[in-house]
Amino acid sequence: MLLEALDGHETVVFTAAAASVQVQVEPVGRWFEAYVKRRNRNVSASFQELEEEEVSSEESDDEEFQLEEYLMLRTLDPKDWKNQDHYAVLGLPHLRYKATQKQIKAAHKAIVLKHHPDKRKAAGEQIVEGDNDYFTCITKAIEILSDPVKRRAFDSVDPTFDNAVPSKSEGKENFYEVFSPVFERNARWSSKKHVPKLGTVESSFEEVDNFYSFWYNFDSWREFSYLDEEEKEKAECRDERRWIEKQNRASRAQRKKEEMNRIRTLVDTAYSCDPRIKKFKEEEKARKESEKKAKAEAKKREQEEKERARQAELEAARLAKEKEEEEAKQAAQQAKKEKEIQKKAIKKERQKLRTTCKNWSYFADNEADSVKMMEEVEKLCDRLELTSLQSLNEILASGSKEESKAAVEKQVQEVNAQLQREREAEVQARQAARSAEQASGGGGAGGKGWNEDDLQLLIKAVNLFPAGTNARWEVIANYMNLHSTSGMKRTAKDVINKAKNLQRLDPLQKDEINKKAFEKFKKEHAAVAPSIDNAVPSERFDASGSDGNAAPWTTEEQKLLEQALKTYPVSTPERWEKIAATVPGRNKKDCMKRYKELVEMVKAKKAAQEQVAAKSKK
Repeated sequence: MLLEALDGHETVVFTAAAASVQVQVEPVGRWFEAYVKRRNRNVSASFQELEEEEVSSEESDDEEFQLEEYLMLRTLDPKDWKNQDHYAVLGLPHLRYKATQKQIKAAHKAIVLKHHPDKRKAAGEQIVEGDNDYFTCITKAIEILSDPVKRRAFDSVDPTFDNAVPSKSEGKENFYEVFSPVFERNARWSSKKHVPKLGTVESSFEEVDNFYSFWYNFDSWREFSYLDEEEKEKAECRDERRWIEKQNRASRAQRKKEEMNRIRTLVDTAYSCDPRIKKFKEEEKARKESEKKAKAEAKKREQEEKERARQAELEAARLAKEKEEEEAKQAAQQAKKEKEIQKKAIKKERQKLRTTCKNWSYFADNEADSVKMMEEVEKLCDRLELTSLQSLNEILASGSKEESKAAVEKQVQEVNAQLQREREAEVQARQAARSAEQASGGGGAGGKGWNEDDLQLLIKAVNLFPAGTNARWEVIANYMNLHSTSGMKRTAKDVINKAKNLQRLDPLQKDEINKKAFEKFKKEHAAVAPSIDNAVPSERFDASGSDGNAAPWTTEEQKLLEQALKTYPVSTPERWEKIAATVPGRNKKDCMKRYKELVEMVKAKKAAQEQVAAKSKK
């Protein structure tokens, strides 16, 4: 309801109020729990009332529990408090991990009222001074069980818990009676609530699969910090504390691993002994066998259908082929008949042309012209077709001698002109083929600019990098790009094409190329004065000495030179004289010159291979 306006003021409505909207609200958390309880009980109670009811029920449970006197309490050693049963000390061995905090506090209060040193002292009992009295064990028990973290650590190593795993022989006899309590006992370690039950023989496949999936992915909160052999609080320094923590972590991890192996062994044993799994596997096997059988039958039917269709297609193809062959045979016979008729007609017309020309004495006055015209008539008989021969014979039959001669000469001129055009076309085709062959000898688009220097460099590179060299054609292309004077960049593809073209050349062309290269080499070396390499070989030789042997080195001479280089190292006196003595037909100058060439070839080969390796890495 709107407030009334004050005296002297007016109430003004700026906008109309929006219509009410009904919104559906779903309870969550503890309110949802209260909602479910109200719905199940068919009562309308508030959350607070339900909570008070729950608290009151817990209090009634606390009032109902009874303490069990621990007979060995007075004999406990306070120094060995870690090995005592804290629940038994407080009189809660029957509740253990199910005991609430209120029950633990009530039990502690009751046992303190009975065993406190002041109470016992007032009753005339002899009291041990300090922490040596058994009452220290009660203090340690309430200290452990009242702290949730310490209580969980103690519950993890509960001395009354049975860690045993049934064997397969036990499980096969009474599977449900043996394994059901074991899984219920180990379910207390699960971090997740609503642990699935083992079930019965009537359980469905989904229930059994859900059960084993849960336990194969079991998440345990059990930890073993209570069994730490060393307490880090007793450490004297930080390093010792870290060392203790490291040892404790390692021992906890080992015990945790053993615990998970125990759970896995339990699940594996139960799975192998579960009669339901065997039944499900047999059903699955039977289902697969039936599916396989049905699939095989369907495949067999499909193959039979395909075979029938294939046979029908083959039969149709055979009939069509026979029909086609018959038609082709008839067509061939018809064509043969027509060809024979045409051949006879042509032969008749040719004979008619020869007879007519012969009757006219081949339109010549002397023997020489007559023989020449006879040749031209035979040419007409060979070149003219049936229609042309018929037209010509009609003209010769109806016309005079002069008209007949003019018609024959005109036909001869046309035939000679046609022959001339054919010869010219043939010459042009030969020239085009020769030009294409010469163009292809240049390596196509990649072979532009191949001069004699590049050809000789290619031949040298092919001999320098023989077959078997790693990335041979890339290495040859890099070698040519480094040493070529034309400035053209060659790719491996260009080099391969050119090398193939050189292989296809005639031996005479190869000899001509090698001859030109030798003449160029001789010309260049005749104009340049001989120079001495100061680097390799290490010893100098006199340029004014003997001219040496200009013949190429043979394989045997090369082997002898290599062996001599190994036999006489650089430090050998008069090395090159001894090397030359081991190679027959070669002097000192020849050996040193050959050594220098080999060094240059090795350097060039290494440089080309390094470039290819660098490009491949990029």
